[in-house]
Amino acid sequence: MKKKIAIIGSTGSIGTQALEVTDVLKDSFEIIALAAGENIELISYQIEKYKPLYVSVKNEKDAEILQKKFPNISVLCGEEGLITIAALKETDLLLVAVSGKNGLKPTITAVKNKKNVALANKETLVMAGELVMKLAKENNVNIIPVDSEHSAIFQCLNNRNNAKYLIITSSGGPFLNASKSEIENANLSKVLSHPRWNMGKKITVDSATLMNKGLEVIEAHHLFNFPYSNIKVVVHPQSYMHSAVEYKDGSIIAQIGIPSMHIPIQYALTWPERTEGIETNSFDFIKAGKLEFYEPDYEKFPSLRLAIEAGMRGATFPVCLNAANEEAVLAFLDNKIKFKNIYGITKSVLDEYQPVFNPTIDDILEEDKKVRELTKSIIKAEMK
Repeated sequence: MKKKIAIIGSTGSIGTQALEVTDVLKDSFEIIALAAGENIELISYQIEKYKPLYVSVKNEKDAEILQKKFPNISVLCGEEGLITIAALKETDLLLVAVSGKNGLKPTITAVKNKKNVALANKETLVMAGELVMKLAKENNVNIIPVDSEHSAIFQCLNNRNNAKYLIITSSGGPFLNASKSEIENANLSKVLSHPRWNMGKKITVDSATLMNKGLEVIEAHHLFNFPYSNIKVVVHPQSYMHSAVEYKDGSIIAQIGIPSMHIPIQYALTWPERTEGIETNSFDFIKAGKLEFYEPDYEKFPSLRLAIEAGMRGATFPVCLNAANEEAVLAFLDNKIKFKNIYGITKSVLDEYQPVFNPTIDDILEEDKKVRELTKSIIKAEMK
């Protein structure tokens, strides 16, 4: 029997790779619904190829165009469209691959409707990890991580009670061997030239500052219910060891493989089963040669420490961190600020932030909005 899948973010990097996985394993999956932003050309192609029952796009005008072009499917739009797709009774698994806060409400909706979620959206757990994981437990729902690091831990964490440390690896990004001055004055082209992974622009910038790794620590804290003091970050430039778990007896179980997002995506879709699929290249220990590991340089990459500290402070500090950083990154991508200003702006917002303790989802969304407005005003002032 085919597993019925809905994908939110089908035209992005994770979404398109997920569909490539289903192409190879076409006898295992049926695409029930797809959601995209404004890439109407690609979503139209996906509709023709996968014939979903439901589609959602960002704008009402685009939805009207698609509805006329594809009269036999239900075309939705906006946030309500994402929530409707997340609640579909026909779906066995929802893949949340949309970026930003847009993944939060659909994830919560799917969980409340007792649907397993394959989660590739960092913001959901950074903003509301405690609430989401509590709901998942109450509804007996599995949150299956898609990120390569969290997928690796998910695969290695066989006995939570006997585990001592989670070890999250980082490639070090494009500036691993650069000086602090070179990093601070880096241009957009250099920032986006990640040595190992082909990702969206926002996450690539976060990988260059190592903010991405800090966000992953916050995610891991919530996903696996581990204290921050027991989560380590290790720089591993080759990106072959995707993460590991150290147990009480000193044993370490690591997940190793070629740097390909197809592998963790496929595992999330097929879980709890494993199957041959899209990746046919095996990891070759001999060709790989030596594997290197280093401690992160917190002086060159202060965003990593900033993120971890925000996570440890709790309340809505991670909401503030995420919103301020995202707005600063978007400003950098729009050539409004310099690369070095991303950290400075994010820190300045956090320094004056007054958190909300024990927040509801509405509180979280309101704080996110408030922080974004404050960050934009700071960016505007920086541009003068």
